[in-house]
Amino acid sequence: MVSVADLLVDNRIPSNFFVADAYVHSDLELGLLENRRGARLLAMPEPLLQAIYAGLYKETGQATRLVLFNCGRWWGKNFYARFCEDLSDYYHQPLADLPMIEFLQSLQQCWQTHGWGRIDLDQTYQQRGFLLVKIWDSPFAKHAMAVSSVDPSAATKRPVCFLEAGVLSAFFSQLTGRDLHCVQTACESLGAECNIFVLGLRDRLLAAEEMVNQNMDHAAIMKSLCGES
Repeated sequence: MVSVADLLVDNRIPSNFFVADAYVHSDLELGLLENRRGARLLAMPEPLLQAIYAGLYKETGQATRLVLFNCGRWWGKNFYARFCEDLSDYYHQPLADLPMIEFLQSLQQCWQTHGWGRIDLDQTYQQRGFLLVKIWDSPFAKHAMAVSSVDPSAATKRPVCFLEAGVLSAFFSQLTGRDLHCVQTACESLGAECNIFVLGLRDRLLAAEEMVNQNMDHAAIMKSLCGES
């Protein structure tokens, strides 16, 4: 029989660091949210997210895409640094030494606990040099639709999760040590089942940007990127 003592690691039972009940701590009297290490968390109400998107489109127009992507890049770099620090301290080993299953489960739980939806990695095209990231129930896709009140055509021409694309680009660039670009090829705001992002070297993804602008679907884009007729 396995005893409880046999399950303990450093006097604790190991679990996912980002499990919501253990990760998020609140003080109702002070109105504060903190994570389990005492770092401050910020809750963003829906009207604020909608106002950010609508305000950006009103002030910067089509440049909103670049603004959000660059903001995401900055956010992604900091997110990766905090993610590495949290997991390295928790598991007492560098992120690079963490088993793939532990890394993926931690990323999935972290994404969900922060309220960003559900995330998964698709390695179907890994041998071709591309990594697919799929996200369901994205609040960014949902509230980016607020731009329709400013420019009805802006939200319907192409995917709208530019902030997430920037986050993923920076996060996986830091993780792999390569300068990776990210292009969204499917979006919940356009009726897709989930948001799909393609990660790869920038030179190889330039064509994907143009194909997205031409309203090609995800399957057709991947077929073209992989050189399939």
